[in-house]
Amino acid sequence: MSPRRSRARRTLGRSRTTWLAVGATVLGGAGLATVAVAVPGEGRGTEDTARPASAQTMAFGGTGRTKRTLPRTETKTFSLIGISWADHTTRFDGTAQIRTRSAGTGEWTDWRDLDFDTVAPETDETSSVDTRGASEPLWAGPSDAVEARVLADGEQTAVPEGLRLDLIDPGTTPKSKGKDNGALKPGKTTATTAPAGSEEAPAPVPSTSSPATVPSDGDDTATPSAPAESTAGTTEPAASPTDTASAEPSAPAESTTSAESPTPVDPTTPAGSPTPTDTAAPGQSTSPAEPSAPAESTAPAGPASPTIVSRAGWGADESLVKEPAEYLTKVEAAFVHHTAGTNDYTCADSPAIIRAIFVYHVQTNGWNDVGYNFFVDKCSTVFEGRAGGVDERVRGAHTYGFNGVSSGISLLGDYENGGTPTPEALSAIADVAAWKLGLDGVDPQAQVTLTAAGDTGVYKTGEKATLYTISGHRDGYATLCPGQVLYDRLPDIRTRAAASPYAAK
Repeated sequence: MSPRRSRARRTLGRSRTTWLAVGATVLGGAGLATVAVAVPGEGRGTEDTARPASAQTMAFGGTGRTKRTLPRTETKTFSLIGISWADHTTRFDGTAQIRTRSAGTGEWTDWRDLDFDTVAPETDETSSVDTRGASEPLWAGPSDAVEARVLADGEQTAVPEGLRLDLIDPGTTPKSKGKDNGALKPGKTTATTAPAGSEEAPAPVPSTSSPATVPSDGDDTATPSAPAESTAGTTEPAASPTDTASAEPSAPAESTTSAESPTPVDPTTPAGSPTPTDTAAPGQSTSPAEPSAPAESTAPAGPASPTIVSRAGWGADESLVKEPAEYLTKVEAAFVHHTAGTNDYTCADSPAIIRAIFVYHVQTNGWNDVGYNFFVDKCSTVFEGRAGGVDERVRGAHTYGFNGVSSGISLLGDYENGGTPTPEALSAIADVAAWKLGLDGVDPQAQVTLTAAGDTGVYKTGEKATLYTISGHRDGYATLCPGQVLYDRLPDIRTRAAASPYAAK
């Protein structure tokens, strides 16, 4: 039986697990630690003060070898939760379930599974002593209490050492007096303006080739909008956050694939609509330190990009990023993921969800930065993921064994357990994949042969894998991601990508 089929069978069978002594006193107690994470934009003359993001941890008490429980315990407010353990090389495929109490209503949720599809990158990014093994994070919404139980019922005979709960509060971003939403126009890299709108959904021009909608004012009301236009030019790659642990990085090489030019106003945009801006001067560094040089591009000039909400737009704290971005020689494939968790979010929640995943990947997993290159939400908004420049070949941490040749796009939501991707989301995934692949002249409907750089459970190290240039995470790694429903729509996504106005022609 393949690891993937075995994993799927165990997941489906979890509901039959019998739990004992739930709610019993935890021997030894549970430790609580909180780490504050600053949200950018404070002290810039904003109308409201942001609440910093924070990560709190709770150690499981007791000495049980195969089972650990945490009784109902009050906590500081959090919205995203996962479990982690000390040794990231130890994989855990047992059962972990949590319940949370809503901070708004005081009601407890049903038990929910945590998945174990997260694997540390196959590079020295995982050499830090802070790198931990971890579950996928679960978005719970604002919560103030938790109950948890973990059982070693898979291949392992014991729960991992150093087992703990990780709870993330994404904080809030300040309201801005301006209307800049941090969206990146074609050829731009990193916006430097403060995030706009406290918990308001960013409202860039949508990147879908079919009529799309964009939410505004924090609700799901939407209005049609047309794709943005741009002209091509040349710019330097985006700078990455400071590297405090190594020598000064080399200067970036000149890129021939990106573009920077004044953004024309779309005449179809309603009067008074927010206009994305980028205040970084041409050639000016937009983060504390410059990255190591990306490989010089030999790709043909690509088409205009979809509009992408920058890291500043969703409130990334760049001081958390540990190392400069790494760059690939070529992006040969795009892997589609889902964030799992929940589909019960509004698009005004999207920036907070992404901030929480970012903090979890850095503070819990111990990675350099958030793993995915791009996020997409159900309202078709595309967000910049890992830093380094959306139009550069940034190495992500999303598909173990194939991070060195691909880009990762993750759709917010769970598409394994009942969720259905919206047509707008499918088109947005197709558009950003078509554009990203097109920068290297890759056909979004073609197949490509890649070499696995690690044992993925589907392929052995060094084994050749023939995959579609737009594939699902499960095609390369033994996982249920991106969920069966989204996976079944990949042929549709490839078709949409080929017809996308952002595809190379």
